[in-house]
Amino acid sequence: MNHIEIGRLLRSGTRGCVVGCRVTDISAPSFGGLVLIPPAMDGGISIYGIIYDIHIDDDGLVRQLVTADSVSEEVILDNRINRNVPLEISVLFAGYEHDRKISHMLPPRPPLTLDRIFLCSDEDLIRFTPVSAFGYFRHILRAEEIPVADVFAAHLRQVSRAHFSSGNPGWLDSASKEIITMLRDDYPLLMDVLGAITDTRLFENQS
Repeated sequence: MNHIEIGRLLRSGTRGCVVGCRVTDISAPSFGGLVLIPPAMDGGISIYGIIYDIHIDDDGLVRQLVTADSVSEEVILDNRINRNVPLEISVLFAGYEHDRKISHMLPPRPPLTLDRIFLCSDEDLIRFTPVSAFGYFRHILRAEEIPVADVFAAHLRQVSRAHFSSGNPGWLDSASKEIITMLRDDYPLLMDVLGAITDTRLFENQS
């Protein structure tokens, strides 16, 4: 597997999980990114999820350092590399794969503590988000604890780039139409999400 490992699972439930990783690994995972949790044993399921929060807690040493008159770069670097409290990444489950078949349903069981978590490649993004297959959008829309519009904007930006590179520039238009259909009875949220998508298009045009 040529994926980038970003951490290991701290805790999980039916709808999502929290991943722990070192601060020095923060360059790999990004808000809205699609991640993959491979099966822990043969015959198991691979779980896909979307990053919706990246959280850095303090610890006792950090509390002392922030009140110091001056802190050397060596001390800061040592704290970031050797800190005991991991950076936490919150993931919303979006689907799973079993016997090479992808489903946009929630996984039948959560992954296990210390399972490894990988950042999805462009190939994974395209496999999980084929044209006209947007069932996993409902998991984002139903998650009250996440910033829905911003998650959509960041996620769609990454997926549309992968599809554009593979010769499918119309993926974002199809995704936008599906979102309009799903949110036709929730005008405020629809406007919020469409505004975020518009920002995504402007960002892409400037890139």
